[in-house]
Amino acid sequence: MASPASDLREWIALLEREDELVRISAEVDPDLEVTEIVDRVVKSGGPALLFENPKGAAHPLLINQFGTEKRMCMAFGVEKLDDLADKLGEILELQPPQGLVDKVRSLGKLKSIADSMPKEVSKGACQEIVLTGDDVNLDLFPIQRCWPLDPAPFITLPAVITKDQATGVRNVGMYRMQKIDHRSTFMHWQIHKDGRADLRAAPDGRIPVAVALGLDPVTAYSASAPLPKHIGELMVAGFLKGSAVQLVKCKTVDLEVPANAEIVLEGWVDRDDIGIEGPFGDHTGFYTPPEEFPIFRISAITMRRDAIYPSIVVGKPPAEDEWLAKATERIFLPAIRMSVPEIVDYDLPTAGTFHNCVIVSIRKRFPGHARKVMHAMWGLGLMSLTKSVVVVDEHVDVHNYEQVFFYVCANVDPARDILLSEGPIDQLDHAVTIQAFGGKIGIDATAKGPDEGRREWPPEIEMSPEIRARVDARWGEIGLPAALRGRDVQNGTRGGTLTRLLRR
Repeated sequence: MASPASDLREWIALLEREDELVRISAEVDPDLEVTEIVDRVVKSGGPALLFENPKGAAHPLLINQFGTEKRMCMAFGVEKLDDLADKLGEILELQPPQGLVDKVRSLGKLKSIADSMPKEVSKGACQEIVLTGDDVNLDLFPIQRCWPLDPAPFITLPAVITKDQATGVRNVGMYRMQKIDHRSTFMHWQIHKDGRADLRAAPDGRIPVAVALGLDPVTAYSASAPLPKHIGELMVAGFLKGSAVQLVKCKTVDLEVPANAEIVLEGWVDRDDIGIEGPFGDHTGFYTPPEEFPIFRISAITMRRDAIYPSIVVGKPPAEDEWLAKATERIFLPAIRMSVPEIVDYDLPTAGTFHNCVIVSIRKRFPGHARKVMHAMWGLGLMSLTKSVVVVDEHVDVHNYEQVFFYVCANVDPARDILLSEGPIDQLDHAVTIQAFGGKIGIDATAKGPDEGRREWPPEIEMSPEIRARVDARWGEIGLPAALRGRDVQNGTRGGTLTRLLRR
């Protein structure tokens, strides 16, 4: 795999060389029409799309850049997404050195982290054009209205940059932005998000905000990553890219933005400047209802010449955000294991829209171990918003949903193995009675020992290794097609498409 692209244009060139991008010269309307085209392409596993002539806009639109596992791996320059977990684990697992060898290793890691810290430069391509005052105009860009009940166009792939006014710690997050007029948008800061916390903590209730659009894919991804507040998104982006993110000072606010961005929006958000945002066709597959959110007032737009506007469509899964979420799932496995070391693997099913369900395999060692893990998962950062946790034994492939369902049906006594609880829920969840708070369910699908049940647990059916090896050796002699020999079988269940993708 090639090294990660340094900016969006290098990324587009790489996608074209790999036949992973199609340019569309026909005029296409960003109002609903782009969504219908993209939704069909994404669900078919199709290419990234560059709409060169979006109706009513002065700039082209790039979409579906993250829509397949292959493109996500290309974005990070890895063969498989699990390689990202190994890399980030070097940061997250950094411990105080115990001996000389450990000290030498730690020095190397610390240098790598230091080299990954963002670096300020005097000028950047993102400021080749500067628009202020009456020249500020969001109508230049092909901002999409994605779904029929959306009341306006929404910016959907921004890197929103704020700072904690007390500590100066930078936060980069990805929040949808409903267009209000040519120089203002809503800022969809939910109650659990760091951007909302920065606004809430501001002494005068007003903070500067910068929005970077059209970043290299790794830096764009980092804006969506659920990092702890003390770990900088841009540092992680630099670490994963192998080169520091270069920053340039904004023109009208006291913030820094990635110098390689295509477009930057600068401005202010005031705690008391609010309005009704939404509804919005969201990744839950439903419209989130209208609600009060703060307004982003734009003081400047800076951009590259011939800037390219990026977008993403979310909706009923699978959508383009599936592989962004899968990258997060794989990258943060080491972090979860640090807190819950008995975890072997976990999966956030796409059909569960990433926060409604988590499947966890564990090395079970004592009675009630599965329940301990359920509570631990509900105590981990944004994992606390998960509605359901399914726990299986270590030999179960959590990415094979048919196999997981087999054990849920076979091993669960509902009277004994279902845990009902309550806690925080994602603010977008429409099913709960009280917004952002509701019920949780844990399902213990592990095998039960004698101290957890009244009957002896039966052995599972499994062919002996000797017979399996003998049949493998004789397959050609038997005369059956080779494709049948490698059937993805474990404990009597067939592997799913996602399992095969993740194991490539």
